[in-house]
Amino acid sequence: MQSTVDMIDIQKHNTADGDGPRRRTDPVSPPGTVTGRTVDHHHNTAIHPTGGGTGESQTDKLAVHLILSFRDLCLFTLLLPLGTLFVCFVSAYIFQPEEIHETHCRVYNVIPSISAITGVSPQRYLWRISIALHIGPRFVIAFVYKNYYRVLINELIDPLTMKKATRLLNIVYVLSLVEISALCGVTYISNKENYPLHEKVFILFMTSSLSYMLATLKLLKVLQPNGPQTNQEETSLRYKKAFFALSIAATVGLILFFLKHRFLCHDLAFSWFALCEYIVASANMGFHCTTMLDFPTEDFLVAKNANRYRKQQHASISWKLD
Repeated sequence: MQSTVDMIDIQKHNTADGDGPRRRTDPVSPPGTVTGRTVDHHHNTAIHPTGGGTGESQTDKLAVHLILSFRDLCLFTLLLPLGTLFVCFVSAYIFQPEEIHETHCRVYNVIPSISAITGVSPQRYLWRISIALHIGPRFVIAFVYKNYYRVLINELIDPLTMKKATRLLNIVYVLSLVEISALCGVTYISNKENYPLHEKVFILFMTSSLSYMLATLKLLKVLQPNGPQTNQEETSLRYKKAFFALSIAATVGLILFFLKHRFLCHDLAFSWFALCEYIVASANMGFHCTTMLDFPTEDFLVAKNANRYRKQQHASISWKLD
């Protein structure tokens, strides 16, 4: 006998502001987004729209092969490089202090840079493996954000606002891809192997990262002219602004202390530079960590026959598992 499970509603509701409708009132759900689901993992699962009747053939049903919490995916993407960075720091500081504290000025230094602790062996291999596992989900998250913002843009009424938001969306998406690619480059091009190229790729990463944060905040301001509509959106926006401000402050300190170290060779200047670098990296991770607030209940879905439902995003669809 087949077990009955709960209905899954993949519809997101947007309410209009008190001053009048800012977005269209017809419900729109991001393509490929599934929320609030209950899944029986002990049976082979097939999903079909409610009301389909028994006339629907078995091959036409939506067969789900994998449902993964998007929040868990984002959490894994964050904790993997963070945990690996901690392991590299502790192990290199204990077992390879002379290698990680060496600088061209040969001045007193107590805090090694990220490039130093991930550029020695065997830490470099551990760091490169973690970034390899980190990069894939980052591209997925960037694409999900693109579709998510596109749905919000389609709900806008003013054509000029839609045009401005679309332009900002394209900028955000490109900057996101550049940032991820630069992170990959700065990881696999070690400062000990090719310092000039490593330095240039690092600058590209810093520039694209800060630009991405700024463009994202600008886009959200266009999409939310009256401010966030829910407490969760407000919390996410507040954290984004805080991490962006922290990144700007730490970047200023990073540049200042790098110049002091490079041209004046001050004692501990490189240590302060490294501290600012860790703050920048942490703020960057924190900014991207707000993905868990933006997609708290969404799921990553791998299914067969899902293309039948892609054009039904403007309809209110209920799903049933049997």
